[in-house]
Amino acid sequence: MPFAQHPRISVDPGIMVGKPCIKGTRITVELILRKIAGGTSIEEILEDHPHLSVDDVRAAVRYAADIVANEDIEIAS
Repeated sequence: MPFAQHPRISVDPGIMVGKPCIKGTRITVELILRKIAGGTSIEEILEDHPHLSVDDVRAAVRYAADIVANEDIEIAS
């Protein structure tokens, strides 16, 4: 997936073992998604991580949605 579509997300094998992160941080897309799934509001995420912005949180969700949209699905026969 071209990262030009996701300029706020970076993947670097030297940072968080290559997991997708918010660029310039060690905050993974997974962490943000798990917080949202657990009921944490965007406002609470921003309070916990004041260097993040609303746009960073939305970028994480958008990145994850694009990954799921582009995954190959095999139907068992």
